[in-house]
Amino acid sequence: MNADLDLLSQCYLAGSIDAEGMARLNALLAADPEARRRFAEQLNLDSALATQAMGWRAEPTAPLRPRAAMRWQSGWTAALVSAAAACVALATWIFESRDFAKVENVAGFTQLTPGSPLNGDRHEMSGGTLALVTAKGARVVIEAPAVFQFESAQRLHLIRGRLSAAVPPAAKGFTVITPSGTAVDLGTRFGVDVPATGDAEVHVFEGEVIAHAPHDRRSLRTGDAVTMTTAGHAARETRSAAFIQSDEVGDLTAGLAAGQRARSDAALANLRDDPALIALLDFETGGETGAFRTVQGRWPGSRAPEFVEVGDHLKLDLGGERSWPRLTLAAWVRLDRLDALYQSLLHTDGWTASNPGQVHWMVNRFSTMRLALKGNTLAPGSPEPDSFPDSRTPVLPEIGRWVHLAVVYDSEARTTRFFLNGRFDSESREATAHPARLGPSQIGNWNRTDRKLSGRIDEMLFLGRAMTDAEIRTLFEAGNPYR
Repeated sequence: MNADLDLLSQCYLAGSIDAEGMARLNALLAADPEARRRFAEQLNLDSALATQAMGWRAEPTAPLRPRAAMRWQSGWTAALVSAAAACVALATWIFESRDFAKVENVAGFTQLTPGSPLNGDRHEMSGGTLALVTAKGARVVIEAPAVFQFESAQRLHLIRGRLSAAVPPAAKGFTVITPSGTAVDLGTRFGVDVPATGDAEVHVFEGEVIAHAPHDRRSLRTGDAVTMTTAGHAARETRSAAFIQSDEVGDLTAGLAAGQRARSDAALANLRDDPALIALLDFETGGETGAFRTVQGRWPGSRAPEFVEVGDHLKLDLGGERSWPRLTLAAWVRLDRLDALYQSLLHTDGWTASNPGQVHWMVNRFSTMRLALKGNTLAPGSPEPDSFPDSRTPVLPEIGRWVHLAVVYDSEARTTRFFLNGRFDSESREATAHPARLGPSQIGNWNRTDRKLSGRIDEMLFLGRAMTDAEIRTLFEAGNPYR
């Protein structure tokens, strides 16, 4: 029996066990407590998993499930990693009759409803956001597109997607397993991002997390972030606002229930019929050129470009050689961080003295909006610290939320008017005011030193007329994803 058990265990850990072998292994473990003890001994349980194992019951209630095939590097460290993972699979087998988590709230994902239990099933989310609470009280939010599966109340496989977790002391040791490494909580709030392509990231908002890459283990504390690669860890900038938290899920749910998605679609349809429309980018059809990630926008299943790395950008061509005496720019924006000198929402490529009126729209180092037109000058006595008009209010009063930014430029009235979340913010008067020119442009980096956009853009509007205050307010109210 021991030889058969050892062979089946090795096949299980290697991910090469077939259906017949799986049935034999389950039969051995179900029938013999000594077989279960020997199986557990072979897995070289580490200290974190030993803590989880304290709650195991003496008798199994459901069969062990097959493991997916894994490719680990040879050596003692790899053996321990494989053993640890398989030992937790045994814990899953023993605890199969228990619910590992339950759904607290859901926005735009119809396969689960509040109160739904979660055990070891695999879930694929094409759209929406899910708020969960584990059996030990860890609160987890998962944003689509995502694929995930609980292995136990303390272990969650995130194959793809974005996750934030708030872990109380009772759930210390909660672990997120990704294709490129694991994140083990030590009592904290953190986020894990597994993109469609590339390596997983771990971001620590508060507390401490142990990040395990295949050849590296690192302790991360508040404000730290890493990418877990096959070569170890690569430090990166923390993007705490990139992750949806549990309170936001409730507001998104309320917005959907109030019919906000339909109102937004109707408002966009009206704008497409506006004869002054230059461009309306909803990013739903794809085909944009540049370097960026495609992620979920404000609505479940929608698309939005996300700018993460230095050099990320999206290329546009807006209106060729035309110019506009009046121009309205508006967009839904979710910025991750605000410590860049400039975050460029839009910049035209022809910024030269011989080409007056070229437009740059950005968030500046004071966290306020700026609209700069080449060759323009402010009127005497303007309060702005630089040579171009700025908004008065910082654009992110609520970090980690979608905000609506708008600016209305009128070269004939020589005014620039800023709006934040539908409300008028401030007006600047200009001594020199050229008609606006667009043409070849970019969202995101203008160069690789001082204009790094970090965040998402959704529904960007270019309108060749001046929208009224009431129209800006209506546009915000129709597109607001929260209630």
